[in-house]
Amino acid sequence: MTVGLGNPMTLLSRRAALQQTAGLAASAMLGKKAWAAAAATGWESVPGILSRIKPPEFPKRDFDVTQFGAVADGVKDSTDAIAQAIARCNQAGGGRVVIPPGFFATGPVHLKSNVELHLSPDATLKFLRDPSRYLPVVYTRWEGTECLNYSPFIYAYEQDNIAITGTGTLDGQADCEHWWPWKGHRDCGWSNGQPSQENARNALMQMGERDAPLAYRKFGEGHFLRPSFIQPVRGKNILIQGVTIVNSPMFEINPVMCSNLTVRDVKIASHGPNNDGCDPDSCVDMLIENCVFDTGDDCIAIKSGRNRDGRRLASPSENIVIRNCRMKDGHGGVTIGSEMSGGVRNVFAERCMMDSPHLNQALRFKTNAMRGGTIENVFVRNITIGEIADAILHIDFNYEEGPKGPEHPLVRNIDVRDVTCRNAKYAIFARGFRDAPIQDVRVGNCTFEHVSEANVIDNVRDFRLDAVTINGKRVNV
Repeated sequence: MTVGLGNPMTLLSRRAALQQTAGLAASAMLGKKAWAAAAATGWESVPGILSRIKPPEFPKRDFDVTQFGAVADGVKDSTDAIAQAIARCNQAGGGRVVIPPGFFATGPVHLKSNVELHLSPDATLKFLRDPSRYLPVVYTRWEGTECLNYSPFIYAYEQDNIAITGTGTLDGQADCEHWWPWKGHRDCGWSNGQPSQENARNALMQMGERDAPLAYRKFGEGHFLRPSFIQPVRGKNILIQGVTIVNSPMFEINPVMCSNLTVRDVKIASHGPNNDGCDPDSCVDMLIENCVFDTGDDCIAIKSGRNRDGRRLASPSENIVIRNCRMKDGHGGVTIGSEMSGGVRNVFAERCMMDSPHLNQALRFKTNAMRGGTIENVFVRNITIGEIADAILHIDFNYEEGPKGPEHPLVRNIDVRDVTCRNAKYAIFARGFRDAPIQDVRVGNCTFEHVSEANVIDNVRDFRLDAVTINGKRVNV
């Protein structure tokens, strides 16, 4: 049953409100003071998280890639020259590998420990469009499932103390003729008979469900699974700061099973399919701040593995702080899921701005009966939203496979306060399962204007509102 709002000028009909109240009698005893204290207790953990997030430091030692043969003409392949500079820097005990002004053509860049890749002002790395240049295959997670696939454009495996800095540009050169058509959608250069990821994607998902050994999950050439742009794997002490990222094949920043990460002052503009901005996947202790996202998919999407493969590794994403970011186009502004089978907990988002008719949801949680897993302890405050296309708060268990699966996802302890929005379709869209309801959602001190549709609140337990105004009317539940 969907609990609608009837008149969109109100949050709950009298009957629906009574139904909610009957189910919330025990929690209502907490009162407003206890309700506010619960949120305050969550935010009190942020200083401890931030104290553990320390960007790496590097020796003041520079290695200019042109000294190793790189040429700033945008034509000559500088892959080997950049690799030599990285190796020499690593062997010397660390420092900066500097990309000077100009256009440098390159294939995959593999970072090593204690190396900072620094892009000078007016420097651009233009990544080659030939997929064969991103072979041999490397270990990666593709949409949350382990496999061997094309190398991400900037990759690091089990490397610590690494950074990508500067105010230059990383250009993946993906478009509707290169990389993006592999998605298999007609809206970007694909037609029947052309290469598509569909068969390989289905095969990989099936391998994950039957625990196939990694050696059998070899993709790459002929399988059309697009690589991510930046992907450090199983590393720690990582900084990505200042750069602009454009035209990515798929996810832009996608750290996997890493800890102590800072993503700061990054600008992302990439509107291809699955062009998520920043997707921490099974990462711990991460700060994302002062970034601008203008994407073809979720701006930020926190993940932890897909379905059985994610539950097998059981590596959650946790202790993630998001602040002072701006979200333009995208699917969700701050998103958790859908690949969250290993669990996501302790996420804090504050002082962000979101505004675009092409941004679907502001705060988005997506899961289903195949994902399972737990999302808990998510705290959001001081978010300013202009126009969005769909819901301000969107929690949906019916993503993709929906109820078709054996798992019972758990979403609980979600606290949203001090949020304003001037135009949205829904204020709240929350759909759990009857046998796995969404639990303990608190929305307080919020003002939502020009909300055009009745809220959807279906299979939600312990749903509370305090000092919430929708279309000029104050609502408390």
